[in-house]
Amino acid sequence: MIEPTPRAAVFDTYWRFAAERHAIFLRRIAGQPGPWTQDPILRDHKFCCTFRAADRESQYLIRQLYDEPAAGKADLVFRATALRTFSKGSTWELLKAKLGHQPAIADLQDGSFAQALDAIDAAGHTMYTAAFILAPNGYDRKHRGHAELFHDQFVNRAAGDRIAEAGSLEAVYDILHGFPYVGDFMAYQTAIDINYSTATNFSENDFVQAGPGAQRGLAKVFQSLNGWSPKRTILWMVDRQAAEFERLGLDFPGLWGRPLHGIDAQGLFCETDKYSRVAFPELASNRSRIKAKFKPSAEPLKLFFPPKWGLNGKLPVDPVLGAGVAA
Repeated sequence: MIEPTPRAAVFDTYWRFAAERHAIFLRRIAGQPGPWTQDPILRDHKFCCTFRAADRESQYLIRQLYDEPAAGKADLVFRATALRTFSKGSTWELLKAKLGHQPAIADLQDGSFAQALDAIDAAGHTMYTAAFILAPNGYDRKHRGHAELFHDQFVNRAAGDRIAEAGSLEAVYDILHGFPYVGDFMAYQTAIDINYSTATNFSENDFVQAGPGAQRGLAKVFQSLNGWSPKRTILWMVDRQAAEFERLGLDFPGLWGRPLHGIDAQGLFCETDKYSRVAFPELASNRSRIKAKFKPSAEPLKLFFPPKWGLNGKLPVDPVLGAGVAA
């Protein structure tokens, strides 16, 4: 079967964006003063890091997975799933404070998890980010629907144990996707989060699922996929990365030697879609502008990656995400 047909300028932009966005990240880590890029689009607008695990949200989640020993792998699966659902560090910190420990399946069983959420909500805390997160219908408060969903997943149907025993990343995805209100993209993102922990240990190149933003990016980067699936095309990009960076003369050291994996290549399609709204406005889609402007975060965050990746020993001394690295 013929390979996908690139739209040359946007195809090259995908790789240039990957290299420059990562260079911005590394310049910040090195403590260089801003501005950290001469690219006005990257300078003025908010974009995710080239490597998903380096984003501020992922960094927080990864630390929580290793912050406190879990009773077992099933508890780690629950922890990762709940962290992804709320995707808000302040909510998680309040949950830990109310419970006195990292949330666990036992807290679902005795009702203390739901009670803690009720107390946080009653105090007027906004529990979710602006991200669109589905929750079961029929509940007066969104968090109560999620508490019941978690109870069904991890108490009634032992999702934690089933996922810990899964034989592949796709099998983890399938288990998550089998529950109501867990869509394609949420199941994939959660599967990746779980895989950061010690509960599972699969290659991020074993399975990939294109989200809506990545699908828009694919339509801009390529004139035609020529019958290829989004999944196959994303992994094709992973395979081509060294050759494409060399072809364009781009210095791309990876994440301390770790190359792009499927989840990163998928995310780069989403970010290329965003970038193209300004760089290539003639490529119309249902999104015409980049909503979020770059706004530095006030809080530095020390880098930490899943120990099984073998990266933490390669990091520079005291590697800290300075204000705005992944704002």
